[in-house]
Amino acid sequence: MPPGEVSADRSATDGLNGLNGGKAFRLIRFAHIFASAVRERLEAELLREANDSLTLSQFHLLRLIALNGQHQIGEVADFLGVTPPAATKAIDKLEGLGLVRRGPSTTDRRVTLLSATENSRELVSRYEELERARLTPILAGFSAEEISQFTRLLERFALSLVAGGAEDDGLCLRCSAYFDDHCPVHKVTDNCPYQRMVDGKGRDRAAAEA
Repeated sequence: MPPGEVSADRSATDGLNGLNGGKAFRLIRFAHIFASAVRERLEAELLREANDSLTLSQFHLLRLIALNGQHQIGEVADFLGVTPPAATKAIDKLEGLGLVRRGPSTTDRRVTLLSATENSRELVSRYEELERARLTPILAGFSAEEISQFTRLLERFALSLVAGGAEDDGLCLRCSAYFDDHCPVHKVTDNCPYQRMVDGKGRDRAAAEA
């Protein structure tokens, strides 16, 4: 290397504010690769096989509606992080494809509720079948203990990263409707549109039963 020049790796690691440069750089590098691989190989590519008419955000919305029942347009806008008019546009497309239906609320006729159709549930099931088929040969190279250990470490890293961020920065981590009622992320941040939608359904049910 010519005098005075700094390698790309060294320059990148020197910019990590005094952290253990090489290890921190490799961690972030492979975290980026892992996240990109999940998004492209386990989401975008599989969605194109299941239905090439939808974007990932539209499919994530569809998946949540199919999982958690009826939702209002305002909740959808919150979920997508967009304005109500933009949410309406996304819903129009899903409805036009026969994947979502609109209907009045039984408790408030002024409210329009969205629900999944049988076609949308079949699409979600098809996607999940493709997902399992893609993962099976990949995970075959790892033992059950290795997979469990990796999952635990990934969870710890994600929770530590979330907890170390600003509390009110408006960040949505977008778990892409892989929603879990016992999600540990919810313990360190209350900015979760998925949880708010589910909590809202719980309040509605409680009011109806009162």
